[in-house]
Amino acid sequence: MENTPSKVPSPLLSLLPLAVLVGLLFVTISIWGANALEGASQVVLLISTAVCCLIAMLFFDVRWKTIEASIVNNITGISIALIILLIIGALSSSWMISGVVPTLIYYGVQIIHPNFFLVSTCIICALVSIVTGSSWTTVATIGVALFGIGKVQGFEEGWIAGAIISGAYFGDKVSPLSDTTVLAASVSDVPIFNHIRYLMITTIPSMGLALLIFTIAGFNHQGMDTTHIIEFKETLSNAFTISLWLLIVPVITGILIAKRVPAIITLFTSSILAVLFAIIFQPDILSEISGVTEVSSKSLFTGSLTALYGSTQIETGNAAINDLVSTRGMAGMMNTVWLILCAMCFGGAMVASGMLTSIISVFLRFMKNTFGLVSSTVLSGLFFNICTADQYISIILTGKMYKETYQKKGYENRLLSRTTEDAVTVTSPLVPWNSCGLTQSTVLGVATLTYLPYCFFNLISPLMSMFVAAIGYKIVRTTTPESKDKKQL
Repeated sequence: MENTPSKVPSPLLSLLPLAVLVGLLFVTISIWGANALEGASQVVLLISTAVCCLIAMLFFDVRWKTIEASIVNNITGISIALIILLIIGALSSSWMISGVVPTLIYYGVQIIHPNFFLVSTCIICALVSIVTGSSWTTVATIGVALFGIGKVQGFEEGWIAGAIISGAYFGDKVSPLSDTTVLAASVSDVPIFNHIRYLMITTIPSMGLALLIFTIAGFNHQGMDTTHIIEFKETLSNAFTISLWLLIVPVITGILIAKRVPAIITLFTSSILAVLFAIIFQPDILSEISGVTEVSSKSLFTGSLTALYGSTQIETGNAAINDLVSTRGMAGMMNTVWLILCAMCFGGAMVASGMLTSIISVFLRFMKNTFGLVSSTVLSGLFFNICTADQYISIILTGKMYKETYQKKGYENRLLSRTTEDAVTVTSPLVPWNSCGLTQSTVLGVATLTYLPYCFFNLISPLMSMFVAAIGYKIVRTTTPESKDKKQL
């Protein structure tokens, strides 16, 4: 087979490219910090890819065409995601300059009490994500608005982003509209609703614990002084035209989502609709963005396009609000797109060289019982998220690699599909160079490592999966391995 190396790399040698990646990323992040995403991290990924290719070609007779085909296959698989990512950049900007997000923030700080903000944020994002089936859409729309409300109420960025991502990925994990949910069920040959029902055994307790933590944190929060919130609201209302009519944009977006209109069409339509509302409600802001003092058809056109593709900085008279309402547009997503492409190169090289399979063989040695099997699956899923930098590839690899093993040991396929979701879907935004981690970090403007400790649902889910396996709750053995062997004889 062309994609199979003539010799299999040892697990120790297979770890070398990964060690180079982790080591160089640690150095670049310590030097450049968040600015490492502007180029240094991309170069590190390409250097690690080169190390992987060099070892594979020199020592294991892997042809360059095989590696190249694997890289191309990886990039092809995420091409639609890259387009969505660019449109999300335009969406975030258009919702901001149109006044949609400022209006949501303006009314949100009056409705959501600070003590219940974190738990409310988590629940709202969960509900929206269940309806949309997309964590990315949830974070880019309602998540951005909630982030602004949280900042006004004095919460740390990590806590706000953690609540948003926890809720968004709960919905992404259990929604029948979610592509990751469908993919995990399909790879394991499990009917979608059987998969979702079985997911609830680990997902509901994980979410319950996360909500409890967010509730306790909310009651211990010392919020902004009321006078500061009033000042914040006044500054927003002076800089933007605040109107309930602007909420038509998120309402129509919600209707399109409910009608299951494809994500690209929904997000693009919402962006253009927001621009139209900006022309009606915020003509002065569009003219300011265009660099022209007087409102004219030219300034409105120039300001609208600039907001969609480029960065904007609106002067409100308050430095904190200036940062909040600044936008980056589609251009602001280019570093993320660049990094994802480089990450796909590394993942493709690791797969084509056989190094990924070799490393996973180490996990297979620990499958002595149910706990060992599930734990190995969880660790493999997390490992794939780190190495391939893409949740879709990780779900497919995890499902395919363990499917036969689960069947041989007499376990139901739904145990594999559930464990795959517990391990892969929810941990993808926790990896700084994973496509999900990069996207959520870019959209919210918070470094992955800053929000990681506060994504309690995402952290608890894989641990809950292993805990349920350890106690054996609702884990059914269709046959014992011994009886299966006898049947084969």
